[in-house]
Amino acid sequence: MTKKTIIEVKNILENLDTEEVSILKELSEDDRKGVQKLITSWKKKQNEKEQLRTQFYDMMYYEKQAYKQGSNFIAGIDEVGRGPLAGPVVAACVILPKDFYLPGLTDSKKLSKAKREEFYEEILRYAIAVEVGEASSKEIDRFNIYQSSKHAMMRALEKLSQKPDYLLVDAMKLPTSIPQLDLIKGDSRSISIAASSVVAKVTRDRYMEDLHKKYPNYDFNRHMGYGTKVHLEALETYGVMDEHRTSFAPIKQVIDSGS
Repeated sequence: MTKKTIIEVKNILENLDTEEVSILKELSEDDRKGVQKLITSWKKKQNEKEQLRTQFYDMMYYEKQAYKQGSNFIAGIDEVGRGPLAGPVVAACVILPKDFYLPGLTDSKKLSKAKREEFYEEILRYAIAVEVGEASSKEIDRFNIYQSSKHAMMRALEKLSQKPDYLLVDAMKLPTSIPQLDLIKGDSRSISIAASSVVAKVTRDRYMEDLHKKYPNYDFNRHMGYGTKVHLEALETYGVMDEHRTSFAPIKQVIDSGS
């Protein structure tokens, strides 16, 4: 039997399903180093795919429990932006369909910017409903960051076109009659919360990138408002602007030092 070229082997493996054992066995008998290298790479990718698949279904545990209890529209809710010195806190509320599948989806902080953007588009394309809510830096100064985070979450929830019958919330109890479960580190334990984490993160990052265009001296597109060395140096040089949270200690210090 004529051996397949390396290119042919590569093309076969790119389209090979794990169940096609006979084809894999035939290729494995080819002792050329190039073929063996391709097979090793293929097996590694298959293992990674399986790990992501397992992770995804592990993160569906709370959704499955809610479905079993009769829920049909489960909303995941999360916020981003509690820690920064500038900009709003942004929350997202996402209802995913029961057959939604996006392996690799997890806490937005664990994803690259490119992957967050990719997942953001997938979530918006397939979600039953998606909404975001914000609380401004002025509200944060007035109410504190915890209460402002809750306000942002409720605003996202109340805007949903489809009313949910169950909520999975990241570490927060919300003032609503809708049954809910608050999960510590929920963005890495629930697919619905992870999806809302991604939507909230991308939304807030885009807000800060737009803010950078208005106030380029602060480099908001680099640190998204967090208290990095670059940000603190900019504060010392250019002072505090409207989007800064004056109730946060580093901003207070700058204000006090200038008074």
